[in-house]
Amino acid sequence: MAIWAALVPSTELSFYPHHFLQTHYTSQVINLNDGLGQLQLRLNHSFQDVSLLERAVTHRSFSADHNERLEFLGDSVLNLAVAHLLYAQLSTLPEGDLSRVRANLVKQETLHQLALKLDVASCLKLGEGELKSGGQRRPSILADALEALIGAVFLDAGYEVAEKLVHGLFQNVAINPNMLAAAKDPKTELQEWLQGRKLQLPHYSVVATSGAAHRQIFDVACDIPELSLSQHGSGPSRRAGEQAAAAAMLEILKAKARG
Repeated sequence: MAIWAALVPSTELSFYPHHFLQTHYTSQVINLNDGLGQLQLRLNHSFQDVSLLERAVTHRSFSADHNERLEFLGDSVLNLAVAHLLYAQLSTLPEGDLSRVRANLVKQETLHQLALKLDVASCLKLGEGELKSGGQRRPSILADALEALIGAVFLDAGYEVAEKLVHGLFQNVAINPNMLAAAKDPKTELQEWLQGRKLQLPHYSVVATSGAAHRQIFDVACDIPELSLSQHGSGPSRRAGEQAAAAAMLEILKAKARG
């Protein structure tokens, strides 16, 4: 028998262990026996358009109607929401240091851990090959799905609701200037190199994908229009491809600076 929750205070749903459940009322009937229904409770958001939620947890190996466009959107919403959070919490930190702290917060490792806390894996829709290769546990897939969920919430209810979701996700994540001690990844280093010279930030885009659905390679372009420069990188995920492209761009810039 299905269990249904309608207009139930989240304080009565204490059997969900996640801190994301703040005290307010859900706006729609949610099937608590359904995996997506439980995920909505953990997200503390009842979707008006459930198809957005379904798409957000659908990997390209499962369907042509997959989550990569939502991931692209969610990445931007996440970065803006985290930037706002850091602006408020680290009021004395300069721009370059804020960028580095943000990079630490939105990196794959952090998003993977947040996705595990939300139990996103239990709702993922993956193709047979991806399932057999352990896709439900793959950090890149879980991190991408979390960004897609943020994008889905943004489309479903607007930026303010999506920002509250992001701030809730990071509620128990330590945010302090000591995060600066972490090693810089190529994307962060490239961003700081450009900012230090008052140049526009790079633009990343996936230009091609290849390989089987469960073993795809992403070819990513890193463009700096202001300098008329473009470099490519590839990797097993969009993020890995972006890092490779940023590393290639850094090599070119540093070589030009030396020459």
